[in-house]
Amino acid sequence: MIALIGLGFALGLDNFRTSIVLGGLKPTWRTSVKTSAIFGLWDGLAPVVGLLIGAYFTTQIEGSAEMIGAAGLAAYGLWITVKALRSSEHADLDMKTARRWLPLPLSIDNVAAGAALGLAGYSPWLAPFLFAFTTFVMSVAGHQLGRTIANFIPRLRTDLLAGIVLLVMAGLMFAGVDSD
Repeated sequence: MIALIGLGFALGLDNFRTSIVLGGLKPTWRTSVKTSAIFGLWDGLAPVVGLLIGAYFTTQIEGSAEMIGAAGLAAYGLWITVKALRSSEHADLDMKTARRWLPLPLSIDNVAAGAALGLAGYSPWLAPFLFAFTTFVMSVAGHQLGRTIANFIPRLRTDLLAGIVLLVMAGLMFAGVDSD
């Protein structure tokens, strides 16, 4: 059980980092909870997919999970940066686009983890719920931390900053600097 909690925490770190940046969009509590619930749902379903597709795809997914995640962050970061530069209104305040674009790339690593857990004989029921809950809590905490930090930067367009930071995060991931 302790190993699963540790793995859930490690797999949730990408959501936590991304949620800190998304907190710069200053989401409401309700938006934060809704977005975090969607992130958690995807992180809970991904291990089930991993368990179903098994060991074959684990080796295929494992090597590309980081690049898929980086591509998703880069696409969303570019979109939010361009939108912030082109409009005086803050980009994606309700985080609808984040909820559509980010869950899949942020959950790919959980697919490989689910397949590995299945091969190791772990329960297919416990890990998905644990991963979903861990991601949900870490995402809400990340949003609140990012929102708090953004409140100390009142004159800066925090949506533009969030877009740029997401692009930097994606660049670091592509360069292989980011590792969980």
